[in-house]
Amino acid sequence: MITAKRFTITHKLTVFALIWLGQLVSLTGSGLTSFALGVWVYQSTGSATQYALISFFTFLPRFVLSPVAGVLVDRWNRRRVMMLSDAGAGLSTLALLLLLATGRLEIWHIYLATTLNSTCSSFQRLAYYASTTLLVPKKHFGRSSGMIQLGRAAAQVAAPMLAAWLVLMIDVQGVILIDVATFIFALFTLQIVQVPRPETSAAGQKSRDSFLSESTFGWTYVKARPGLLGLLLFFAATNIADDMTIVLITPLVLSFAGTSTLGTILSISGIGMLCGGAVISIWGGPKRHINGVYGSMLLGGIATLLGGLQPSALLVAVAVFMFFFSDQVISGCAQAIWQSKVEPDLQGRVFSVRRMIAYPTTCLAYLIAGPLADNILEPLLANEGPLAGSIGQIIGTGPGRGIGLLYIVLGIFTVLVTIGAYSYPRLRLVEDELPDAVTD
Repeated sequence: MITAKRFTITHKLTVFALIWLGQLVSLTGSGLTSFALGVWVYQSTGSATQYALISFFTFLPRFVLSPVAGVLVDRWNRRRVMMLSDAGAGLSTLALLLLLATGRLEIWHIYLATTLNSTCSSFQRLAYYASTTLLVPKKHFGRSSGMIQLGRAAAQVAAPMLAAWLVLMIDVQGVILIDVATFIFALFTLQIVQVPRPETSAAGQKSRDSFLSESTFGWTYVKARPGLLGLLLFFAATNIADDMTIVLITPLVLSFAGTSTLGTILSISGIGMLCGGAVISIWGGPKRHINGVYGSMLLGGIATLLGGLQPSALLVAVAVFMFFFSDQVISGCAQAIWQSKVEPDLQGRVFSVRRMIAYPTTCLAYLIAGPLADNILEPLLANEGPLAGSIGQIIGTGPGRGIGLLYIVLGIFTVLVTIGAYSYPRLRLVEDELPDAVTD
């Protein structure tokens, strides 16, 4: 009995490792194409708006399709969902390659392909996370989440550096061809493994109804569990601060340093992501994962505050390392809680709710961060501004100091929200009060 159990677990972990490897390679390839096409669009048009629209068409399908994707991921075979998603994204990328090779590629082709790739990604990510619950023992949920975060961080750091070199060596067409090859590799890893189907839970049986009602089931499920609802709202609040911090890193650094310093600091942020992902992969997080969320969120808030105190490259570098390190630990610990407390056959729909909440907060942060800094805080901390004689005496005045003040406010906000979340017993005790929906 013991030997059979160990064999099953080892086999499932091997399946997870193969899928993880395939997705890591595929993510890196997609990052190469994203960088190369961005360069092509900007060089072809000279328009920052045309360049920014790529991000818009990446974001929109993920937000709109999350509820639909959640239902279908729970209904369908998750391995096949991942295979179809990778195949669809690969074919759209191949179409771009053929258009570019024949000299027929236009901007709208890239927008269309980006929309199709993002649509496929909406299904693929949900199926990937939900499948992990079926392949990894509960005690290793933190480690598996850390591995996924580590893979995404590695791809995010490596892809731009590789792409910048590859574009010079083999041109944009060669880069896209490599991406097509990475999709084929990911499909191969999925083809040679088996992902078990989740058993239908009592809650899953009750939830079976019309497609429309199932698409809203995830929200109904979370709302009925105060601990999970508290975790969702906690992240909704802190995500706004986190995303505003991230989007303003570049203007903050360029207000007192050059592009080479900016490049170094952005590289350090990537190193922080890699280190955080590696730590949570090896460690798995504390026994009570919610404590890992609280502690790392406090660390991230303190890091944001430090980044705004002075126009110092060293201080900002330390702050971004701490920030991105803590972000990886937060994600790994939070994912472990969700995986443990939500029945496997419901995770597609429930996890889609998390994304539906996250995307609008990200959009809101991107919309308000720049105007808030440029139109309100920067004038307040100009050399002769209203706050130059008070707060300016502490954090300095001039270009970038308004962003610095915003960082300080965001850091304090994150710390206060974390303290408030800790004082809410339903969230603090979510792992004790809410029974595990997954057993080893």
